[in-house]
Amino acid sequence: MAKTPQKPLKAETRLIVAGRDPQSQFGFVNPPVYHASTVLYPTAEDQVAHRSRYQYGRRGTPTTEALEAALCDMEGANCAGAVLVPSGLAAISTALMAVAGSGDHILITDSVYRPTRNFCEGVFKRMGVEATYYDPLIGADIGRLFKPNTKVVFVEAPGSQSFEMQDIPAIAKVAHDKGAVVLMDNTWATPLYFKAFDKGVDMSIQAGTKYIGGHSDIMFGCVTANARTFPALKETHGLMGLCVGPDDMFLALRGLRTMAVRLKQHQEAGLKVARWLAARPEVARVMHPALESDPGHTIWKRDFTGASGLFSLELKPMNEKAVYAFMNALQLFGMGFSWGGFESLVIIFDCNEYRTATKWAPSGPTLRFHIGLEDPDDLIADLDDGFKAMAGTL
Repeated sequence: MAKTPQKPLKAETRLIVAGRDPQSQFGFVNPPVYHASTVLYPTAEDQVAHRSRYQYGRRGTPTTEALEAALCDMEGANCAGAVLVPSGLAAISTALMAVAGSGDHILITDSVYRPTRNFCEGVFKRMGVEATYYDPLIGADIGRLFKPNTKVVFVEAPGSQSFEMQDIPAIAKVAHDKGAVVLMDNTWATPLYFKAFDKGVDMSIQAGTKYIGGHSDIMFGCVTANARTFPALKETHGLMGLCVGPDDMFLALRGLRTMAVRLKQHQEAGLKVARWLAARPEVARVMHPALESDPGHTIWKRDFTGASGLFSLELKPMNEKAVYAFMNALQLFGMGFSWGGFESLVIIFDCNEYRTATKWAPSGPTLRFHIGLEDPDDLIADLDDGFKAMAGTL
């Protein structure tokens, strides 16, 4: 920054200034983008002694450092460092491999992002790591699932697709008392709306493809860690040869600068659409923890400072033809599996395909919505047309 601020800055301001030092880059506002692999040393003595700030492009560049610094700043004082990876799933797998290995046991919430489960049942199982899935509502009772070799508890709040809220401070206390570490997928809330380290989390994971990027045009993930876990995370990241392309790092940095204002709009529009949907006669319930009617609202209000634009709903009993008619009639909602961009999305899902520790028994079909940056009144009108198309099949 050109000047050192004299007063503590709010999160929205820190997102603008973190990771930038215009005076060290000839006054240009944004950090330069380094397309780099080889780093040259001035002398043989320097090369042998590794006397250089940078060793190789994969190990980091000024662009890497700028993004890592901004991500750590967003997390708060208890963040010891960050690593950057090519996707959200790569962030999940890297974090898990940093703290668990052959012969270990881990606890995973049953509401976890499905690819996390696939990694545990695929790669981790082949490595000799045992995973037990638990009810996301278990809270402090998670202690009864621990084994002598339990090393990790993985949480995600709200739950992927089904949006259960977990009591993360209670789970973290039990985990720490038993010597385990807590990993969290914090993509939904981001560190702006949930301070993971302040709530007992040891590693915070984000699919930067979502709200950090914000424009549906990058593949990027990141893991931030506290002092207890960062050394192992950094070592694992380096040994696996993971890195992010410079252009995606640039787009992630650019996305960070506007993330606070985008999230405010996602939250406001998401709640407006969610409330409208909750009043529809075709809808049995809306799964959104920021709604007062949601079972997880009390925990959300206690631990979170905001909500994003992603939520689900359960329709009343109806046939597949009616659901497809609704979805196919929508003009402003794309049908795609990602979220967090400027555009609105909808998918149909069924947790019964993978749940093992809890029973998923909705009364009717279930849909997940991401509310983008369009005018919410236009989105509501589009949804109304979808319900009219649905009515034509019933």
